[in-house]
Amino acid sequence: MNVLLIGSGGREHALAWKLAQSKELEKLYIAPGNPGTGQCGENIPIGGGETEQLLEFAQEKDVGLVVVGPEDPLAAGVVDAFEAGGIKAFGPSAEAAKLEADKAFAKQLMRSSSISTAEGRVFDRFSDAKAYIASRDEPVVVKAAGLAKGKGVFVCDDPADGILAAEKIMCDNIFGEAGDRIIVEDKLLGEEASILAFVDGRNIYIMESSQDHKPIGDGDTGPNTGGMGAYSPAPVVTEELMNQITREILVPVVDGMNRSGVPYKGILYAGIMVTAGGPRVLEFNVRFGDPETQPILIRLKSDLLEVCLAVCDGTLEDVTLEWDPRPAVCVVMASGGYPGDYAKGKKITGLEEAEEIEDVIVFHAGTKSENGDVVTNGGRVVGVTALGDGIADAKAAAYKAVERIKFDGAYCRRDIADKAIQKCKT
Repeated sequence: MNVLLIGSGGREHALAWKLAQSKELEKLYIAPGNPGTGQCGENIPIGGGETEQLLEFAQEKDVGLVVVGPEDPLAAGVVDAFEAGGIKAFGPSAEAAKLEADKAFAKQLMRSSSISTAEGRVFDRFSDAKAYIASRDEPVVVKAAGLAKGKGVFVCDDPADGILAAEKIMCDNIFGEAGDRIIVEDKLLGEEASILAFVDGRNIYIMESSQDHKPIGDGDTGPNTGGMGAYSPAPVVTEELMNQITREILVPVVDGMNRSGVPYKGILYAGIMVTAGGPRVLEFNVRFGDPETQPILIRLKSDLLEVCLAVCDGTLEDVTLEWDPRPAVCVVMASGGYPGDYAKGKKITGLEEAEEIEDVIVFHAGTKSENGDVVTNGGRVVGVTALGDGIADAKAAAYKAVERIKFDGAYCRRDIADKAIQKCKT
């Protein structure tokens, strides 16, 4: 089968790497891809937002399945377009993608489905949001209601900072139309976990747990990013807790979507805060997480292409996933200045040397080829991912590989997986 993968980041390199291992695969195309995905298949110079061109290409190349990586094409209806053109597409419809693209919609669905989440209010005028935040004396979380590349969340311990965040989003338009509406929530206390599942409209198959590291600095300090690293599994997610998350969150949201007449297919990602009172939803995403995908897929032993087809066909009950029992750690190397302004075009060296370390894979994210070299082309440049006999071993291997990769201004957090290591000691 010929497969088209849409996207160009670290998540897509991990997806391409795993899809390329399928015995069912004949040819893999990636649009537009990056130098890493180019090692797994053929990169095609078509952007993820160019739906008509993507459909024409897929029909011309006899593509049997399209796998959509990023959230923007999903929200724009790329799955609907492919299905209308007679091609199977892995991912939710545009209407179902509102679960991520419209946080106000997600909040309402959670309320109607009795899913535990933070108390919050929706605002479409800054003056109203300002008045509400000013009346609070507890920490608040201010979120752009639309898609903001994982950077649209501000955790504000001082409500005065919440007002500034709302002003940046709504008045300064730092996220464009995504910030026309905002959500102001109570701050939840606890430890975060990422729970990803395959959903075929009826059946839910949960993957191994993971934990992302959003803030730029060690100790979860500084502004939020798209993710500075991740590990899998997350010790905070016990079997008992996973059962509770399934029963009280995943099943109700899939049922709620069905009740609303919008069956959900694809990846369902629940960002969870494990509080003293149990798991509560921070947000839902409608695609693989980035960088959680990297440590999850490096542990997946089963055929990803077969699973994606089962989701599209509604036969997920026939699938059994096998996992490498060893934990994995992904460390993101970023451009200096990220998540603010940063330079591009910096030559990267040491990529091959890093992968000489056993059980290490360097997933490309913000890279491109230029005059025979691989250079930086984004804020998050590569995700250095390693397996280990224990979580500490996986972390050590990942950081050993990080030391071999060089580019001007390179930055990474140094504490990825420390929470897991600490839990394993207690």
